[in-house]
Amino acid sequence: MSPQRRARVGLIGCGAISGAYLGTLPRLRNLELVAVADLDPERAKAAATAYPGARPLGVDELLAAPEVDVVLNLTIPAAHAEIAEAAIAAGKSVYGEKPLTATVEEARRVLAAADAAGVRVGSAPDTVLGTGTQTARAAIDAGLIGAPIAATATMVTPGHERWHPNPDFYYQPGGGPLLDMGPYYLTSLITLLGDVASVIGAGSRTRDSRVIGSGPRAGETIEVSVDSHVTGVLTHSSGALSTLVMSFDSVASHAARIEVHGELGSLTVPDPNRFDGDVELHGLADKGWRTLDVSAGYRNASRGYGLADLVATPEGTEPRAGGKLSFHVLEVMESLLASAASGQRVEIQSRVERPAPVPLGDGDFTG
Repeated sequence: MSPQRRARVGLIGCGAISGAYLGTLPRLRNLELVAVADLDPERAKAAATAYPGARPLGVDELLAAPEVDVVLNLTIPAAHAEIAEAAIAAGKSVYGEKPLTATVEEARRVLAAADAAGVRVGSAPDTVLGTGTQTARAAIDAGLIGAPIAATATMVTPGHERWHPNPDFYYQPGGGPLLDMGPYYLTSLITLLGDVASVIGAGSRTRDSRVIGSGPRAGETIEVSVDSHVTGVLTHSSGALSTLVMSFDSVASHAARIEVHGELGSLTVPDPNRFDGDVELHGLADKGWRTLDVSAGYRNASRGYGLADLVATPEGTEPRAGGKLSFHVLEVMESLLASAASGQRVEIQSRVERPAPVPLGDGDFTG
């Protein structure tokens, strides 16, 4: 897709996350939302009302619509592959919410189909394109902590059923804390330290059911069929080691969301589920932590910037939030779960280049 052309977007999946995208799309001038679809026609109509100019369509209608260039796939993880493959078969590029698909095998099929069709695949999270992770990357690349040695990534919460009115999919295959929140943390770690060569994982679950705490289904019990606490050690190709803790079982933590440690200093990196936030450095000669000036990343970014960045990326160049990176992240997560089940170290087969850094600015596609 030419970086000068305004891409016409068809959005599928008008659930909770769609509101964030609908709020961003009007200021991304290389994108035009032309159609929305959902299994619930009323939700599609409501989304179209909130975004004048977008037609509410059935899912199959949207996939077949000639005026749609790229499909924004915001369905639940179990449907990601089906929608992506259908979009690709219709000759459309596709950008989806994380994870890329529910399984590595599905993701491999999606990327192979896209290559054969000559279309692009991208995937959230695009939070790493904001000033938070990008400023941390710039600090590492400038040598402010010396050679990176290790990192920690910690996400703990007592569970999404406390606030989400329909949390079932978080506790079904394709969900769990690792596949739900892990993409934010792993994409950030790979952006900072490079790809992963091998993993060792362990997992547990505290209970086999959860009770919905809000909305019209409050009080309803749902089944838990995945591990709700996952931890692991990642060996990056560079030799750096990252320790990961992802939990729907823990109440709270004082730990930094991400810390990176090097020979000459340590960095705290802001929440990778956000686009911005302070990056703090403690060097060997420092008496304490100091906040670094914002030095890289898209300013004032929000969900949807990954799609705009993909459309703006010249043909022949891998987008920053591209399919190869999201495939690698998915393989790392699936391998962590496989290691947790077997008790054995798992080698990661895929390799991926660190995405191109984002210079400090608003992006040429904003307006």
